[in-house]
Amino acid sequence: AAVLKLPVVFICENNLYGEWTRQDRHQAIRDVADRAAAYGMPGRVTDGMDVLAVHETVAEAVERARRGEGPTLLEFKTYRYFDHVGAGDGTQARPSDELEEWRSRDPIPAFRRRLVQEGALTEAQADTIGREEEEAIEEGIRFAEASPWPGPELLLTDVYAEEG
Repeated sequence: AAVLKLPVVFICENNLYGEWTRQDRHQAIRDVADRAAAYGMPGRVTDGMDVLAVHETVAEAVERARRGEGPTLLEFKTYRYFDHVGAGDGTQARPSDELEEWRSRDPIPAFRRRLVQEGALTEAQADTIGREEEEAIEEGIRFAEASPWPGPELLLTDVYAEEG
């Protein structure tokens, strides 16, 4: 991608764990974005829990790609609250205080607080939006559960580019 200056933005959502193991126990580098230099492209690390920082970082990388300057690797440091698989509470292999610290930085309530504090939304408006989004999620779940399983003929749909 770098050799051809392709307009690509690679995104690494780094939740700091590989299955059950902390990143610092299986990887010598602290930031995955450091690897970008080896491929001849810029890499940038951003707080993945900060909605506006994520937006700004992506916008800059997309603009760089549109200017023909080639690919960028973006690493967003975030956190996985639950176990790697299943419905566990996330504390099996992680300290609960670590989990609590990251939950206190959850981007959804943090951004809501910011919008209310800055006067972009009232508490009532934020509550209404929250209820509407919960209803939309529930409707999506109902739709998915009521939908038939796709047939094998759809296996490759939207996997490869099609001419025409």
